Amino acid sequence: MEHTQPTGQMATSAIEYENHLHDTEARWFAVYTPFRKEKFAQRLLTKKGIEAYVPIQNLTRRYTRKVKTVEMPLINCYVFVHIKKADYVRVLETEEVLGFVKIGRNLLSVKEDEIALLKRIVGESIILSIEPNCYQVGDRVEIVTGNLAGVVGVLTEIKGKKTMVVELKSLQYAIHIEVPNSNLKRVL
Repeated sequence: MEHTQPTGQMATSAIEYENHLHDTEARWFAVYTPFRKEKFAQRLLTKKGIEAYVPIQNLTRRYTRKVKTVEMPLINCYVFVHIKKADYVRVLETEEVLGFVKIGRNLLSVKEDEIALLKRIVGESIILSIEPNCYQVGDRVEIVTGNLAGVVGVLTEIKGKKTMVVELKSLQYAIHIEVPNSNLKRVL
């Protein structure tokens, strides 16, 4: 006997969302902050006893009469927090925290190795000249020296310099890094 639904009624199914918060294991999550409030939000979270991380890069700014080094977040408006489920509300109640970064309605954690990669990226400060004729746009390449050794990405631009893209998939972000061709090898 075949079961059919009466006309005009729709079947309802429970939509389940992923939530990576855990009761006993601390995991990394990204939270939004207002523009240029990342470091302030990090300090407030740290005062609450919550481990918070903002990847900071040192940039040199040249002005008419001076050269100045400034600290800027690698990813604007993001702070990473290492929390358990019990810390969720305390993070949301923190001044300058606008909310958790979600993919759709899913609250996904950031992998430990991606946080480690961010720490390696901001630790890399070597800038060398680049020879633009060894690779082609779209090549998969691996960095073979320096703090970023072992990182694999895609070459996206050759413009006198080579830029490779490292995707942080759980953040849905792409970070562009200038890398000398002598520090690269093609990945087959």
